[in-house]
Amino acid sequence: MTTERTTTLDRAAPTKAVSKFDKRLRTILQKRGRLTDDVLGETASAAEERGVSLSQALVSAELIREEELLAILAEETRIPPIHVRKVRPDDGLFDLLPENLAQYYGVVPISKVGNLLTLAVSNPFDILKLDDIQIVTGCEIRPVLAIDFTLEAAIPEIYNRGQQIVQDLMDGLDEPEIEFKPEAVNEEEITLEDIRSGNEQAPAVKLVNLVIFQAIRDHASDIHIEPLEKQVRIRYRIDGVMRETLAPPKKMHNAIVSRIKIMSGLDIAEKRVPQDGKFQLRVEGRQIDFRVSTLPLIHGEKVVLRILDSSNLALSLNSLGFEEKALADLRRAINMPWGMLLVTGPTGSGKSTTLYSSIREVMSVEDNIVTVEDPVEYQLEGVNQVHVNPKRGLTFAVALRSILRQDPDTVMIGEIRDLETAEIAVKAALTGHLVLSTLHTNDAPSTITRLVDMGVDPFLVASAVSCVVAQRLGRRLCAECRKPLEPMPPRERLLAIGFRPEDLVGLSFHEPEACARCERGYKGRFALLETMPMTEDIRRSIVAGGTAIEIKDIAIKQGMITLRRCGLLNAGRGKTSIEEVLRVTIED
Repeated sequence: MTTERTTTLDRAAPTKAVSKFDKRLRTILQKRGRLTDDVLGETASAAEERGVSLSQALVSAELIREEELLAILAEETRIPPIHVRKVRPDDGLFDLLPENLAQYYGVVPISKVGNLLTLAVSNPFDILKLDDIQIVTGCEIRPVLAIDFTLEAAIPEIYNRGQQIVQDLMDGLDEPEIEFKPEAVNEEEITLEDIRSGNEQAPAVKLVNLVIFQAIRDHASDIHIEPLEKQVRIRYRIDGVMRETLAPPKKMHNAIVSRIKIMSGLDIAEKRVPQDGKFQLRVEGRQIDFRVSTLPLIHGEKVVLRILDSSNLALSLNSLGFEEKALADLRRAINMPWGMLLVTGPTGSGKSTTLYSSIREVMSVEDNIVTVEDPVEYQLEGVNQVHVNPKRGLTFAVALRSILRQDPDTVMIGEIRDLETAEIAVKAALTGHLVLSTLHTNDAPSTITRLVDMGVDPFLVASAVSCVVAQRLGRRLCAECRKPLEPMPPRERLLAIGFRPEDLVGLSFHEPEACARCERGYKGRFALLETMPMTEDIRRSIVAGGTAIEIKDIAIKQGMITLRRCGLLNAGRGKTSIEEVLRVTIED
C-alpha cells in the first residue's frame, strides 16, 4: 500500500483533495453565517478559474482574514492551530518525511516526541492522507492546523532553510566589491527593512546583515560560518544547542569572510593562520558587541562570532534564579572583606554573567573595583576594566602586578590560565583583597586539585579560597506549551538518577512539546549552581593532599547540592525536563 501511494505522485490527487476541502469549507462558513451563499459561490468560481483554493481566494479578496479563517477551522475541527512559518523543525524530521512527500501531502512535520509525530495539515478531513503518512513514517500522527496556501509556501522555506533568500542575494554576483567605513558600522543601525530594501549593497553585505539580524532576533549566543566542500553552512547556537539556518553556495564564502574581516579590523589577505577581532553594531536601538575568531580549515576559513548583548546582562543575583542555598553561599563569599571566589565551568556556561552580577551587587563609591579581562565582554559604569594584550606584553600577570599597586578593594580576573597568575591571585586574596576569577573545571571539588596541579601550595589554596562555584546552563521549558509528564517516573528510577528520598515530595515533572513561541519546547536558559564554601574539614583535607573525590564526599556530607541534584530539583518543579538535566550534568 505504501509503495503504491508514494510512487504514483501525480498532480490530480492533491487537486481533488483540495476541491473536497473547499466544499467542506464553504459549508462551514455558510453554517456560521460568516459569508452569504452568493458571495461564497462567486468566490469559489473565481478560485476555480484562477486555479487556487477557496481559502486563498477569500483571503486575497479581503473577505476574511487568514487568522479568523484559521480560528473558525480550529474551532470546527477541534484541532489546535499553528503559525507554520514560525516553526523550526528538527533536521531529523526531514529524513523521516522528505520534501517531495511533504509537498505531495501538503503537510509539514513539526516535532517528534517518542513515537508521536506532530504534523501541520491544511485538510484534517482527509483521513486517508493521514493514514498514508502514518504508514510511511511509522509514527502516530497528531495533527495541528494551518491554512493551505500558507502551508504550501512554507514548505520550501522550511526544507531549504532560507535557500531562496540566499539565491535572491546571489543575483548579479560575480566579484562583489565590498565597501566599508569603520565609523559607519559603529553608528549604523540595522533593521529588517534595511536588509529587505538595501539593493545598493553588495550581496555579501546584505547576507551578513541578514545573518546577524536573524541571530539577534533568535537570541543566539554564537554564529558559526563553516565552509564545506560544496557550500557554506551557517549555524546559530540558541539556548546552548546548535541550529542550522542558511546554506549559501561555496562561491559566496570568500566574500562573506572578507566582509566580516573588514568589520573586525582583520587582515583579509591572511588566510593561513587564526585571527581574532571584534566590532560593534547598533541593531534595533541596542549596541551589541561581537567577538570574531577565524580558523583555517581544509575547505576554507571558518568564522565564529560571539554575540555580547549588554541588555541581556542580569541586573542582580536574584534575577538569575539560583537555588536558595547556592545564592546564600555566593553572597557570603562576595561580602567577605578578603578571599577568593572561583567560578568554574566550560565556555558558555554563564560564568562571566555570574561574576558581573556579583560585582554589581558589591560595587559602591567606597570601593575600588578593578577587572582584568581578555576581552572585556561588558562595560560596567564605575568599574576600572583592563583589557589584556599579550602581543604588547600586557598579560594577566603583568596587569595584576600593576593593579595591586593601584590600591584595589576588589579584583576580578577573567581567567586563571597559568601558575604565575594563580600565585599572584592567591597572594592578593591573602593580603586583604576580594578576588573573583574563573577556571575551566568540571565541578567545584576538582577546582582545588586543579590549582594544586598548577603548582600552588595546598596550604595557600586552603587559606585563600573562600568558595568555589561550578556552573552550567540548562534549557527552560516553554511555559506556553509544556505538558505534565505521564506516567510519572517510578521511585527507583528517580533515586537512581540522583534524587534523594527527602526530595520525592510534591514533585511536578513536565516535558517539552513545541509551539510557535519556543525552540522545540524550550525557551531561554537558567543557571545550575554547585557551591562549595570552604569549611575547616575541607581545608584540612586540602592541606593533607586529599583528592577531588575525597573533597567532594566531605562537601556533600556538609550539605553541598551538586550540579546533577540542583538540576533534578528544578525538573521536579517543572522548570526543565529530566532529559535536559541528564544532558548537561554528569552522575554524582
